[in-house]
Amino acid sequence: MNALTALKILLIVTSHDQMGTTQERTGFWLEELAAPYQEFTAAGLQVDIASPRGGHAPADPRSTKETSEATRAFLADAQAVKKLEHTLVLEQVKDRYDAYFVVGGHGVMWDLATHAPLHRLLASAYERGAVVAAVCHGPAALVGVKGSDGRPLVAGKRVAAFSDEEEQAVKLDKVVPFPLETRLRELGARYERGPMWGSFAVRDGRLITGQNPASSAAAAREVLAALREKK
Repeated sequence: MNALTALKILLIVTSHDQMGTTQERTGFWLEELAAPYQEFTAAGLQVDIASPRGGHAPADPRSTKETSEATRAFLADAQAVKKLEHTLVLEQVKDRYDAYFVVGGHGVMWDLATHAPLHRLLASAYERGAVVAAVCHGPAALVGVKGSDGRPLVAGKRVAAFSDEEEQAVKLDKVVPFPLETRLRELGARYERGPMWGSFAVRDGRLITGQNPASSAAAAREVLAALREKK
């Protein structure tokens, strides 16, 4: 019997669909939801999806144009699509999950980065021994998370996230509320990165982070490894 089949994981997506003060649409990045979803369901985990507002969660339109095997499989999965259309309201999440995975996308920078209910949820989850993970802009959701000692969760930990160089490359460094790599460093994180647009994931105990969309599956596999070790 698969040791992970009894475990539950919560994928967390943004509800925010506006790119700052521009007229561009944003949201979560589809690959960063689809690839982990495929990895987790294939391993036998129960997967739920939550967002700040609940209900339909917006995908960044640019991400729906970049199809991959993972995104095609996700969109062809009626149960997965239903979960995305009817996401749980983060503030109402009462279940205790074994792992929490924050999906990236620029929308995270405007809502999950300042969403106190999520910060409390992740802080308590980490304190009780759950795995906490995030990919690309997902680590922006960690900037407000503090341990019981009052220190930032990321302080002293190895962390990856969308790099300032990648933000400049997509010409959104003047649009986002703050530079993610810089903020993580300011909070005391030991920021690490690989080449631009390449797969790069970092695991520091029960904290797992990935750099960009290409890192989504790798970050998910690190979560599975951490869960297997806990078992």
